[in-house]
Amino acid sequence: MNECVTVITKERFNTKCFLVRIMIFVNGVRFLSDSSPVEGVIALLEHPDLVSASRTFCAIPEKKFSVSEESGSQAKCVYVFQREYATADPSLVEIVGTDEATTCVGIVIRNCTSGMTSIGHLDSPKVVDIGLSQMLSLVSDSDDDAILDVHLVGAFEDSAPQGNDDTGYSFPLCMKIVEKLAESKVKFEIRNFQVLKHNTRWDSEGNAYPIFHGLLVETSNGRVVPGSFDASTRCPDEIIRRIRLGASFGRGPPRLLDTYQTQTDRFLIPPFSWTMQQLRFASVMRHRSDLEILLTTSTSPSAEGPDFVATQKRVWEYLIQHPDWKETFPSKLPRVFQRIESGNWSLSSER
Repeated sequence: MNECVTVITKERFNTKCFLVRIMIFVNGVRFLSDSSPVEGVIALLEHPDLVSASRTFCAIPEKKFSVSEESGSQAKCVYVFQREYATADPSLVEIVGTDEATTCVGIVIRNCTSGMTSIGHLDSPKVVDIGLSQMLSLVSDSDDDAILDVHLVGAFEDSAPQGNDDTGYSFPLCMKIVEKLAESKVKFEIRNFQVLKHNTRWDSEGNAYPIFHGLLVETSNGRVVPGSFDASTRCPDEIIRRIRLGASFGRGPPRLLDTYQTQTDRFLIPPFSWTMQQLRFASVMRHRSDLEILLTTSTSPSAEGPDFVATQKRVWEYLIQHPDWKETFPSKLPRVFQRIESGNWSLSSER
């Protein structure tokens, strides 16, 4: 994950308890009654049904989603990058997914009645309040008795050794998500809690790494499996969407970026400007070593995927080659991508 959050200490976790009716269910049974969010996370990690679900999830082979080189076609997919979300209609979209998560959380919220499926890539506790509300806007209906399925994957155990108050990035994010779900008026059935110790492996030297970096959802039946994507399926408009993430920091309340339009099954990237700070950073970082790039730009330098540095360099190169954002957004119009017959995306002349 690109670095963007502040470390929180455990002492601060214990200052707030759930003061409302808990709306989290596991295996059809209401979960928790009166505990702090930190205790809620620990209890979910230890819940027998979620431990069993984690074992089942870990036994599923990772689905590597890529465009077929022979046919050039693919299933109708919607992919979200860091700090993005999308809600998909199963009549229009077959697969939703995200990956590249280390200390981030890929979260899925699905209405089992309508099949409407929302996927988000949460990277900071700051985006959770507004972000989950954004995700629920097209998934939750007026039926107060409806229970929405929730799947969480990512956020490996990056906390410091015992005795150090530094709890890393993953735990504060998971805690905030659990707190927000518990306080909601909507009922949530947690199906997968594949985070923290459930999504962590250790090498012989005791270094921690994520087991999975992403997930893939079949919208027709809600099946969730470990997933990974590549340059052919992390689309459309990969570079511009990545630049938009950096440009969004400090501009308004923290929220998830909305690029996919559910009703029309198209992507719309609104015009935005990149800052002089981004341009200066790109100019400096393009000459740094791979290790320096990892240490400077990642919350978990040893856990990133093999293409992390190359991706950063591609973003910086684009910024250097296109310092004026108006070249990318002529007449300050959005970039609109329509789905074509093959299932891929094409930049549309319509705005």
